[in-house]
Amino acid sequence: MSQAYGNGKPGVAAFLEHHYRHFNARETIDAARGYRQFIDEGGKMLVSLAGAMSTAELGLSLAEMIRAGLVHAVSCTAANLEEDIFNLVAHDEYRIIQDWRALSAEDEVKLLEEGFNRVTDTCIPETVMRNIEARLLKLWIEACEQNEPKTPAEFMFRLLDDPELEQHFQVDSSASWVLAAKEAGIPVFVPGFEDSTLGNIFAARVYEGVVPSHSAYISGTGQMERLIRWYRETSDESKIGFFQIGGGIAGDFAICVVPLLNQDLKADIRMWSYFCQISDAATSYGGYSGAVPNEKITWGKLDAETPKFMIQSDATIVAPLIFAYLLGW
Repeated sequence: MSQAYGNGKPGVAAFLEHHYRHFNARETIDAARGYRQFIDEGGKMLVSLAGAMSTAELGLSLAEMIRAGLVHAVSCTAANLEEDIFNLVAHDEYRIIQDWRALSAEDEVKLLEEGFNRVTDTCIPETVMRNIEARLLKLWIEACEQNEPKTPAEFMFRLLDDPELEQHFQVDSSASWVLAAKEAGIPVFVPGFEDSTLGNIFAARVYEGVVPSHSAYISGTGQMERLIRWYRETSDESKIGFFQIGGGIAGDFAICVVPLLNQDLKADIRMWSYFCQISDAATSYGGYSGAVPNEKITWGKLDAETPKFMIQSDATIVAPLIFAYLLGW
């Protein structure tokens, strides 16, 4: 029999409302309430993904958030983009290591020799990377020959358009946030593509001449131009919020569009109207990329009235809880 909390209704939302009262717990429930109010008032939300969220299978809840109309744009690392697809087509071939903290250097060498790349407790088989490479190679060459560059996300969308790929899915497709984003038609911005497995492979294929040039991909500044257009068009009708998971380039890239518009283009665009970041890093270690919420005011990213939430915790624990709250689970 399910336990009821708070208002007498079972579920994650009621549990959080009743038990999350202080410290990071209170910040978590306040951020969730603020997110809900922001959406209810007609706001649009951009979610940024750093860390290894796709390998942590955040897609189980993030994909549902996208389908529910609670996420309107994504900025992610190229690793999160590709690892969502890797998980979709090779999940059953992954190796999970329960006691991963006890691995010795020799254990790690053995994993390497067996063709695995480890991400905390999850070992991704090298074979899936090569299988996806083989599919992308044709698209890369075609993009160069036809002079039709694409973003990293658009190449993944092209892969997902191939009906033959579906027979290789090893998890329910509803768990793929990339597929959910494609089907919802929301933009996915992927700065720093070169900092990923497929980015490394692409550079190698250009270097050896298999792919004619680097022109297959739209540059980072080209993606920034697309973000400018999206933010400007969206902000004409709605306030826009920023929900940041982790630190790094995925967050830094996207949040900078506001000062770019206001300071460099003199466009007089309203700033981000909601901000939440989940990170367990200390500021001096770079996890906040040099700017906790109030500091972002001095950079013209947030204003003094922007609702700001800073949750110092593990995003693999906190993000699904907030998403569950918003989805009414």
